[in-house]
Amino acid sequence: MNTQPVTRLVCAAALVLLVFCGVRPGSAQVVPSADAGGIKIWAGGLASAYDVAYGARKLGGITALVDVDTRRGIGIEGEARWLDFHQVDNLHVETYSIGVRYHRNWGKFQPYAKGLIGFGDFNFPYNYATGRYTVATFGGGIDYQWKRRISIRAADFEYQDWPQFTYGATSTMGISTGVRIRVF
Repeated sequence: MNTQPVTRLVCAAALVLLVFCGVRPGSAQVVPSADAGGIKIWAGGLASAYDVAYGARKLGGITALVDVDTRRGIGIEGEARWLDFHQVDNLHVETYSIGVRYHRNWGKFQPYAKGLIGFGDFNFPYNYATGRYTVATFGGGIDYQWKRRISIRAADFEYQDWPQFTYGATSTMGISTGVRIRVF
């Protein structure tokens, strides 16, 4: 009797059994990406004071903002501002802008710079006319991380350029302060 095929079969089965018994699930470490969990969405409200170049008016108002930040420091900021307080002759200004925001974290402080583009609604004195104009905003400031989900916007400085204003290019400058709350 030839036992060679049976011996080969037993050896092959033993080899397969050893392979399957010796196999275990593989594991590996993956280097986390630079943006792991890296998006934060903040919403906030600010009190604003602006110097409007048209008639050298000083107006106050409120600002609503949304910041979308990443761990890499590049983000998006959108803001709406209503300068309605301290009106003289019913002159008031509203601006709506969105753009890029760059920030760095140093402990509890977060300095930032931003560049926004949008439009502004300008109400001329005595309600004689209104106009909608392109507004380019450049600014920066510093946020202070007060609590895990609450940040104080200590100072926000802005320079707004109104290049297509009715009576020639004009600008406004202002400062704002307020609170941001992390919503995501």
